[in-house]
Amino acid sequence: MTETVAKGDAVAGGEAPDPGLFGPESVTWQLHADPIMWVAGVRALYLQALHPRAVRGVVQNSEFRKDPWGRLFRTADFVGISTYGSRAEAERIGKRVRRIHSHLTAVDPETGERYRVDETALLRWIHCAAIVSYADVARRAGFPLTDGQLDRYFAEQRSAAALVGLGPREVPDNGAAMRAYFEDVRPALGRSEESDEVWEFLRRPPVHPVLWPARELLWRRIADLAYGALPSWAHAMYGHRPLPPFAVTAGVRGLRTTMSAVLPVVRTVYESPHIKAAVERLGPDVMPSPARLPRDPAAAE
Repeated sequence: MTETVAKGDAVAGGEAPDPGLFGPESVTWQLHADPIMWVAGVRALYLQALHPRAVRGVVQNSEFRKDPWGRLFRTADFVGISTYGSRAEAERIGKRVRRIHSHLTAVDPETGERYRVDETALLRWIHCAAIVSYADVARRAGFPLTDGQLDRYFAEQRSAAALVGLGPREVPDNGAAMRAYFEDVRPALGRSEESDEVWEFLRRPPVHPVLWPARELLWRRIADLAYGALPSWAHAMYGHRPLPPFAVTAGVRGLRTTMSAVLPVVRTVYESPHIKAAVERLGPDVMPSPARLPRDPAAAE
């Protein structure tokens, strides 16, 4: 049986508890627990689908059509374990992901080219599209992330990139480098048959008929906000009109405020298993919170 220990206390054998890849003093630890991450995660899927080679690899190698929810939950599980799990747990799931990817290929229907889905360029796109979406939506929703903290977040995320097989020099590690990357990759992006499939799924995910009203009232709102939070060039590629920018900002801010207010109540009934395990491993004072964000010296000047 594993004992719950206070932060910094020694465990049996004299070893300190394992903080994992990032630890409770990181930007990642606080950001990834924010309730607006649900919207940010959907925004990431919209954005990732605009890389034809990357989205083709997903659609051709998964049960996306038969089990679309499975991919969403597996992605959430990867983020949860890599953020809050022990280093051994993070490395274990990373090894599993790399092993699966190493056996997968996709075919370009126009040229007949077969290529590996773990090409560096594709892994880098999936990684960057995800973390930019997390940060952009959170900031727009009112999460107090300074430019300095954003740079630190991108730098921290090199550890997550390593889990899928990317080297530290293969991913942007600050805001300026990330902006330059997106400028460079834009010519490779565009609408495709597969991106249309993703767009349609995210608008109307398959659910039991009894849940159709909830899907239209609740999920559609999340999908609209996530799509609206994309950059304007992404909207142009998809060809669908988004909500007005002011409506997106007001919507994500209002949703985050509401979700944050009910979060303490929700946690009495259900807590993220990854955060719960981290608190049990490290102690109750490591509960993620924006108030725990590491200080940005530049912002304090």
